[in-house]
Amino acid sequence: MSEEKTQVTTVGEKVAPFELETFDPVACKFGKFSLADAVKAKRWTLLVFYPADFTFVCPTELADLADRHAELAGLGAEVLSVSTDTKFTHMGWQAQEKLLKDVKYRMGADARGRLAQALGAYDYCSGLAYRGTFIINPDGVLAGAEINLNNVGRDMGELVRKMKAFAHTYKNPAEVCPAKWKPGEKTLKPSEKLVGKVGDELK
Repeated sequence: MSEEKTQVTTVGEKVAPFELETFDPVACKFGKFSLADAVKAKRWTLLVFYPADFTFVCPTELADLADRHAELAGLGAEVLSVSTDTKFTHMGWQAQEKLLKDVKYRMGADARGRLAQALGAYDYCSGLAYRGTFIINPDGVLAGAEINLNNVGRDMGELVRKMKAFAHTYKNPAEVCPAKWKPGEKTLKPSEKLVGKVGDELK
């Protein structure tokens, strides 16, 4: 009998409130993350799903995320790495794997895979998450979603760039950011005057 699949939240939709058990490497304590609390505090939520602790590509990604964590937190984002492992496994892995020594963000436990399923990042064959990156804005709306197969790691520099662009357009809803946009560069204000003349506008 095949497992019934959960309805997936898509970009532009509100993410259903959820809680995750977490391990906090800084305090070396277990806790909980609540999306409702993040929305109440008007904070962004960044979820970085990966297949499993004690694997091979995953610690390289989480180390890259650790290098970018301060920058993301400075943009008002709560950063969580998430897998279907337990908070206990997270604690043991972070203590043992040298690549994770600088991890300061909380590590979320989606042990039954329900959140991964709701976001379309769940592999029903293996029972593990895909490499999914999700940006939830302060209103609880899914602003960005990227899901990759598990054989290729991500570059968290692109996550930082997208987060900066989303943060800018959230504060400036009349503007849009062109490809490769970075803070301080020119944005666009869509109107009938801009149709067919984007190249001229960006000169």
